[in-house]
Amino acid sequence: MGLKHGKYVYVKRSDGYYIKVRVLKSRGDEDQDKYIVIGPKTHKVPPTATIIREEQLPEKIREKLYAI
Repeated sequence: MGLKHGKYVYVKRSDGYYIKVRVLKSRGDEDQDKYIVIGPKTHKVPPTATIIREEQLPEKIREKLYAI
């Protein structure tokens, strides 16, 4: 799966897995609908991927990270 111009990022979970998340640029930073969890969980991330920590996401989105 390729990444397209900042549309997707990988979120590092506390258990060491990475989850692919879609970022909607048209939404505000505080808007919880800005992030859409795509999945799947993986240990390997593409070398060009942007990685963010799960603490940077709203609480509602963090719960969805662990549902996968």
